[in-house]
Amino acid sequence: MAKYPLELTVNGQKHSFQVEADLRLVDLLREKLHLLGTKEGCGKGECGSCTVLMDGKSVTSCLVLALQADGAEIVTVEGLGGESALHPLQQAFIDCGAVQCGYCTPGMLLSAKYLLDNNPRPSREEIRRGLAGNICRCTGYVKIIEAIEAVAEGRYGR
Repeated sequence: MAKYPLELTVNGQKHSFQVEADLRLVDLLREKLHLLGTKEGCGKGECGSCTVLMDGKSVTSCLVLALQADGAEIVTVEGLGGESALHPLQQAFIDCGAVQCGYCTPGMLLSAKYLLDNNPRPSREEIRRGLAGNICRCTGYVKIIEAIEAVAEGRYGR
């Protein structure tokens, strides 16, 4: 199968690849870059587990072909922060008990970041709408919403 050049920036680092036309972004991130925080849940763009930021926009990476990300800047959950300096959303999720099994957490965090980047003081209803494409099977969303509210209210900085 033919391969095509691909250049993109992931979590601040530039990468170049030769990829097949049907390679999805989620597979590039997980298999070629070993960024396992991006999860594949449904493979249909319905669960939000594979959410990443592409040029500042929230996208489900299972529906994006890697070649569509040519020239793009991608942020995965690994790019939010690390153990020594967690992103405020990561810390709020921990402190508020918004993490249960953790499978949806990376996508929730990136959807929340996108929301707060575009609406720094969302109402509870706006937070719910901002998370509408993300499914959590464990928490019932209350603690997730409370964590995002805590960051929006400035209790965790930004």
